[in-house]
Amino acid sequence: MILTLGLSVSAVNHPLRLSLCEIEYTSSKQILSINLKLFLTDVNEAIVFDPYSKELAFCQPNESAKANKMLMDYVNQFFYVKANRKMVDLKIKGKKLSGEGENTALWVCFEHRQPSPLTSLEIKNAVFTDLFFDQNNIIYVHVNGESKSLMLNKKTSVHQLKF
Repeated sequence: MILTLGLSVSAVNHPLRLSLCEIEYTSSKQILSINLKLFLTDVNEAIVFDPYSKELAFCQPNESAKANKMLMDYVNQFFYVKANRKMVDLKIKGKKLSGEGENTALWVCFEHRQPSPLTSLEIKNAVFTDLFFDQNNIIYVHVNGESKSLMLNKKTSVHQLKF
């Protein structure tokens, strides 16, 4: 995502690079849901090296047959979740686009059945840190009504939580 913040020092604009991840678990449902919000220009730059590419056409009628595979090949290099020290197998449950223009976001949703009580989560989110030195990845975690927020980046890309 590119947000332009006006800096009064010399009227220089500086882009702020962010992604958002929401992780939710309720023991009564036994489902760990993971929603990853990635800005489409960043996704295209990471995968096909052109931020304005229409090649993959995510969530469009002409979406490329290789779009999901290419997306997951990239995501799996830089993002993972371990529940109770076991790697969560990320399979796309759904995708959607929101926003317009440069603010168009690709939401990627994953679900994982988690029948045993959640005692720990390990989260790695280093998406786009290979492209942007100032990339920040915000994570909101909601477990059985308790919420935590994290900020991961190139220097600190992994965090562990215990419940």
